[in-house]
Amino acid sequence: MPELDGFVALVTGAGRNIGRAIALDLARAGAAVVVNARSNQVEADAVVKEIADAGGKAVAVLGDVADPDAAMRMVGMATSRFGRLDILVNNAAVRGEVPFAELDFARWRAAHAVCLDGAFHCTKAAHMALKASGQGAIVNIGGVSAHLGASERVHVLAAKLGLVGFTRGLAHDLAPDGITANCVVPGQIDTARAAGKQPSHHATHKPLVGRRGRPEEIASTVRWLAGPNGRYITGQTIHVNGGLYHGS
Repeated sequence: MPELDGFVALVTGAGRNIGRAIALDLARAGAAVVVNARSNQVEADAVVKEIADAGGKAVAVLGDVADPDAAMRMVGMATSRFGRLDILVNNAAVRGEVPFAELDFARWRAAHAVCLDGAFHCTKAAHMALKASGQGAIVNIGGVSAHLGASERVHVLAAKLGLVGFTRGLAHDLAPDGITANCVVPGQIDTARAAGKQPSHHATHKPLVGRRGRPEEIASTVRWLAGPNGRYITGQTIHVNGGLYHGS
């Protein structure tokens, strides 16, 4: 029996790359999955089809995590379609590089609105359903550049590092509700990026294992934390980066 059989998961930003891999792996583990994308229905539907073709259950829901009403709709889709919610993966993010001298407040806020505020909105919306599960799990997806440091990414680094504090606080507040909260920090992962451009810090930092990671390698860590073998792990920041970064 797959370890997540009967569970229901919500994965934000799941139309492509790491989010897609997480949704697919949770489905392979037996979970029904709510696949969120901000606006690309085609991508979200494609992930749902992959899950369904493999015999799993999934539904797509569009919505911007920066909108608290959209977060409520996502959770409502999970509970109305599948009857419960056990796993929340806050993966949605915005990236991009801009020198600090050219960084305006609107772009600063856009990064925080999705990466940090979005995680807050989705967690608030999901809290009672996760509590009712009795074995709820929250996994926030961080970013290694927030720990290494990188140029032209002040807005992203600040938002992603904020997720670490958010995770630690949640672990304390939600432990009495039977909910774990952890942060998984991917290293340099082979993903599709706008215009094929790679972040500049990829040229200055190299993984010890001599290659970039695969989205599936992040997904397997999330699956483990969300499953029965991860119930004694909470408040942790777990780096999956091939030795790129060694800190806590």
